[in-house]
Amino acid sequence: MDPARSIPMSTNEEAEGRPLASYRTLDIAVAIFFLVVCAIVVVDSLRIGISWKANEGPQPGLFPFYMAMAMGIASLVNLYKALPHSDEGAETAVNSVGLGRMAAIFVPAVIFVLATHFIGIYVSATIYIGAFMVFFGKFPLWKAATVSLGIAIVNFLMFEVWFLVPLPKGPLEAALGY
Repeated sequence: MDPARSIPMSTNEEAEGRPLASYRTLDIAVAIFFLVVCAIVVVDSLRIGISWKANEGPQPGLFPFYMAMAMGIASLVNLYKALPHSDEGAETAVNSVGLGRMAAIFVPAVIFVLATHFIGIYVSATIYIGAFMVFFGKFPLWKAATVSLGIAIVNFLMFEVWFLVPLPKGPLEAALGY
């Protein structure tokens, strides 16, 4: 039973989880977020200049200013469309089960990015890919290790040896002389 509604939840609702946000709520939040970002870009573009000077060309804020204005107008349109004019958009977009699934993807991705700073991108990627294969793909450990190590080795050869593009490295690469 959901105490907020004081009526029993259906078994389907229990399986899907408690509703957390509707499409309308998310549309409004995203539109407002982009309006704030656009306002920041417009103000900063005005600060650094948006005019076109003869024999010099555009000032640095010209392109960002017009892009932010276009995005701002699009955000206003989205905000207007998201406002409750009808029942459209009132259905649940995110529930507690779905949020848990998103967190199961997002949190390891954040850890991967943070770990890249300390142990390098190749070791981080090996652990990240292998963990996803084992925990989400249900692959045997030997297959996950083979694929994740193979991808890391191919990426290392491609970026460090062939393209000569240095990527963040950690202690393992330093021990190997890279």
